[in-house]
Amino acid sequence: MAMGSKRKTPPGILLLRRIRGRNWSPKTFRYAILFITFIAYACYHASRKPSSIVKSVLHPEPSTKPPPQQHANNKYPWPLGNVFVKEEETDVNHDRSKGWEPFNGKDGTSRLGEIDVAFLACYSLGMYVAGHLGDSLDLRLFLAWGMIGSGFFVGLFGMGYFWDVHAFWFFLVMQMAAGLFQATGWPSVVAVVGNWFGKRKRGLIMGIWNAHTSVGNICGSLIAAGVLDYGWGWSFIAPGFVMSLGGVLVYLFLAAYPEDVGFPDINSNSGKFIKRKRNIEEEEEEEEVDVEGAVEEEGSGPGYENKTGVGLLQACMIPGVIPFALCLFFSKLVAYTFLYWLPFYLSQTTIGGEYMSVKTAGNLSTLFDVGGIAGGILAGYISDKFKARATTAATFMYAAIPAMLVYHSYGGVSQTVNIVLMMVAGLFVNGPYALITTAVSADLGTHKSLQGDSRALATVTAIIDGTGSAGAALGPLLTGFLSTLGWHAVFYMLVVGALCAGLLLTRLVIAEIREKLGYVDEVPASEPLLDDRR
Repeated sequence: MAMGSKRKTPPGILLLRRIRGRNWSPKTFRYAILFITFIAYACYHASRKPSSIVKSVLHPEPSTKPPPQQHANNKYPWPLGNVFVKEEETDVNHDRSKGWEPFNGKDGTSRLGEIDVAFLACYSLGMYVAGHLGDSLDLRLFLAWGMIGSGFFVGLFGMGYFWDVHAFWFFLVMQMAAGLFQATGWPSVVAVVGNWFGKRKRGLIMGIWNAHTSVGNICGSLIAAGVLDYGWGWSFIAPGFVMSLGGVLVYLFLAAYPEDVGFPDINSNSGKFIKRKRNIEEEEEEEEVDVEGAVEEEGSGPGYENKTGVGLLQACMIPGVIPFALCLFFSKLVAYTFLYWLPFYLSQTTIGGEYMSVKTAGNLSTLFDVGGIAGGILAGYISDKFKARATTAATFMYAAIPAMLVYHSYGGVSQTVNIVLMMVAGLFVNGPYALITTAVSADLGTHKSLQGDSRALATVTAIIDGTGSAGAALGPLLTGFLSTLGWHAVFYMLVVGALCAGLLLTRLVIAEIREKLGYVDEVPASEPLLDDRR
């Protein structure tokens, strides 16, 4: 299935060409690609945060805990104002203390876990299909419609508040539909960035770029918490609307392939553009590429024919795909448990002897993602510096174990201690998750075993992140049940998950160490993907 043998140049870029009278340089296009895909996936993650923010509203704790701490109210929302704010009851349409049926019963946390797993299960299953489609279809259109569809169903979930819907199946179906559309995102943005950048410094570039995950989580938390006082439905509608606007931006300006805007293909290793002439490939500097001659027909690219996509089985056979996919299963189990349950956990536990309001818990949870931004950049830099993707990821996962245990044990001492320990935990939890879903996926999608005759970026990314998303579905589901036994049970589950993630990379770690020590004869087949030098 294909959308035609020739793709169209994005209409926004055509308009800019008319205004400027000439094309952008390759360097400018690369900056634009990083910016647009950053915004796009930040929107995806922002639209996933509302459910974690409103959990305490849908299912308020029926215990005898004292009222939330009452700090002076802010004139401005955090981060311009204080992170710790007073709870305001301005929702005139609904008594928040009663919760929202069907989530306010004794099995409320289980039902909240079930809608999380419904979203993530559909997201995980849809990822495998989306990855293959992303390699076969126009990535720009595929990503744009995925964003618009996802925003629509996220908004519909929020409309349940205004329509006074209390049927569990409604919320379940909305989450499942949103999950399917969300699956279009990650394979597409990684494939687009991989199309424009080679392997050199890919870990650092993608580590910085992958901050979109944490930035999206932060923005989604702030938007959802900021409009929560007007009714929890707005906490879904506002991010859904932003998501749809992001889809329009992608449709207008995203050049998914260099060929779409008049440039030749790039070398997947060096990142330099390749000028093909008489079947001989010659690498040239970007400045030497003729960008004007390619703009021949308005509304069309340079006549580039879609490359062949690879099948799921063939992509699975690429050395290293399976170990990293299984590692990401447990890594995302840990990361997504924090993503979906951290605000709820903060509102149900004492910090410095006080309980946090729902809005404060939402604000405070964003600091976990601030640590995650630093973790992604640090992991990318280290893996580039030592050319050791697996060793870096495994080390971070092992370090996350004591970080999480210390946070659970001492996070309630004071607000300052909680913030510091939360950011440290975020650094180690999100570091390997960011590395595997970006640089490692892009490395494998351009692996030399493909011999340059197929484009597998989206498919490989989908296999790795789709498997990881199965873990992401399992973590929040188990948390819904384990939290009834006490939060210590949840943290023990997270520790086991982090340990398994590290152990699954043992073979690749040994291969990297042996290579560094000079034992190259017996390095397994996965070794070439971890070495940037060819």
